[in-house]
Amino acid sequence: MAAEKGSAFLLKIGNGAVPVAYATVAGLRTTQLSVNGEAVAITSKDSGGWRELLSGAGVRSVSVSGAGVFTGSNAEVRLRGNALSGTIDDYRLTFEGGETMTGRFLVTRLDYAGDYNGERNYTLALESSGPVVSA
Repeated sequence: MAAEKGSAFLLKIGNGAVPVAYATVAGLRTTQLSVNGEAVAITSKDSGGWRELLSGAGVRSVSVSGAGVFTGSNAEVRLRGNALSGTIDDYRLTFEGGETMTGRFLVTRLDYAGDYNGERNYTLALESSGPVVSA
């Protein structure tokens, strides 16, 4: 696998329609993705002193965070509305190589900051709700 630029990671939000159309959340400068999983141990006295884990068991989740410059795009306005209402919505992560991760996420944090006469910045955090599909 070849190295990829950080700018290759795009966060997109669904439009609420069926089928879903996605729009890029504009202005993201930094992004981070974490795939989390809990292990379920099935170690017994027959394990020979080694821990054994049950494949496919436990709770899995995906966390996404980003920071950028607020541009007032429709995608950012929808994201802010979801944060204020606690709405779970469709999101897609798109990578430079063409791979995607799609799922439903909750905005768990949205912070705005800015200096007088300067740009308004924001940071956000999303947590998955349900399966996240990689393609």
